[in-house]
This record gives sequence, structure tokens and C-alpha cells, in this order.
Amino acid sequence: MGSKTYKQFGAVPYRRTETGELEVLLITSRETGRWVIPKGWPMRGRAPQKAAAIEAYEEAGALGKPSKAALGTYSYGKRTKTETKPCEVTVYPLFVEKLVDRWPESDERRREWFDPAAAAERVDEPELRSIFLNLDSAL
Repeated sequence: MGSKTYKQFGAVPYRRTETGELEVLLITSRETGRWVIPKGWPMRGRAPQKAAAIEAYEEAGALGKPSKAALGTYSYGKRTKTETKPCEVTVYPLFVEKLVDRWPESDERRREWFDPAAAAERVDEPELRSIFLNLDSAL
């Protein structure tokens, strides 16, 4: 029997600098401190891109407008206390209009802006790396 793959929705918060350079916002995971993007489970009554935007606020303090068009998907293993669940994350770009100083998980995570190539070097998932490296042409 094949194991179940769980669906999640994620955001790639991004901005343009004054010189027009693209930057993405990464956060640290709570358990391992790895660099990741904000993501979470589907939310009843919320469109996938809206759920991703809520996660971007809760996990990174990023407020903005999500795109309805997904950038792609990536897979990873969500660690729980008892197992690792295979997850597929559909990723939506989120143009960051504002970063707040305090947000629900601000005591549990760090956040930092990176250019897409630097962000790609910091994440573990190959498909997410590819999304970052192709981000400028996808927006």
C-alpha cells in the first residue's frame, strides 16, 4: 500500500528593492532552525492562496496580496513527534506590502530577505530551489 501524501499551501513572500532587485523572505523552522517558507494545512472556507497568505502573516509577519496562480509544488517530510508525513506544498507568490514587528510566531522564528539564488542555496528541497531560481520570470 502507498502512503498518503498530505496537501499543504505555502507562500513565497517577495518584494522589489529600490533598484528593482527581487528578494524573497525566508523563515526558520521552529524545530530545526532550517530555512523554509511559510506553509500550512488547508483551511476550511479559504481559497488556497488565502490560506498561504494567512500562514505568511502567522509565521513571518508578512502582509500582502497573494497571487491566484501557483508557482508550482514541492515535496518534503513533515516531522511530527511520532512520524514523518509526506507532504506536497502548492506554492503561491505573495507580494509583501508590509512587515509587522510582532506576529503570532515572532518568538519562535527568524526571518530574513534573500535574493532568489541565495534563498535557493539555503533551502533543502530541490523543487523549492527550482521555484526560487525561476521566480523572476514567473512573476
